[in-house]
Amino acid sequence: MPTPTPPRIRGPKAVKVNPRVLLEAALTVFARDGLQASSLRAIAREAGCDPALIYYHFQNKEAMFRALVEDRMPPVVEALCRLASPEDRRSCAEKCWAIQGVFHTHLQASSGFRALVRGGMVRGAAGIKEILAGKMVVAARSIRAIFEEGVRQGQVRPGLDPFLMAFFLVRMEFEILDLVPSVSLPMGGIVPETAVPMAERTWFEVFWRGVAAHPDAPLPCLPPFPENP
Repeated sequence: MPTPTPPRIRGPKAVKVNPRVLLEAALTVFARDGLQASSLRAIAREAGCDPALIYYHFQNKEAMFRALVEDRMPPVVEALCRLASPEDRRSCAEKCWAIQGVFHTHLQASSGFRALVRGGMVRGAAGIKEILAGKMVVAARSIRAIFEEGVRQGQVRPGLDPFLMAFFLVRMEFEILDLVPSVSLPMGGIVPETAVPMAERTWFEVFWRGVAAHPDAPLPCLPPFPENP
């Protein structure tokens, strides 16, 4: 009489993982290790799941990078496009202050994404830089349009490159969000909650006096930025 086949013992059934959990884990790993040095295994370890489960949602780590950019950048781009619209009648100075406010509002609480953008633009492969550039060029085009309109209205002095003006305005906002919270208390005795708004206001005044057609003209009333989106 043939020996009966023993019943097959099944292990725990694989559980699907929320893709947002995976993306948050990927953001942590990308910001810490850099995109090139990161691995799906490290992302799975951060998310507390089996690496095979990542493939249910994402083909590879580049697809995860693209998903992060697609998730975080559209609100920034949309806000900047609204600022550049002719329907917004504010002065160029007020719009420049609002540009800083856009990045403050949408990226202040996301140091990992700021690090990801920096790393992707500096050390990323060609495909990664293209993904970022596709989003950043739209944002840069809107800021450039604001400066060009400022020149036409006699508010910004001519002869300055609009792209570089946009670069320096936004770059320093990133530096403020990244560095001031770390150095303000030990070096200046100012708590970060106070130091960041002070730094943003100081930088804006320095920047605007440098690009304004009439640098001695009084600045308009500038509203505070919201703390969290």
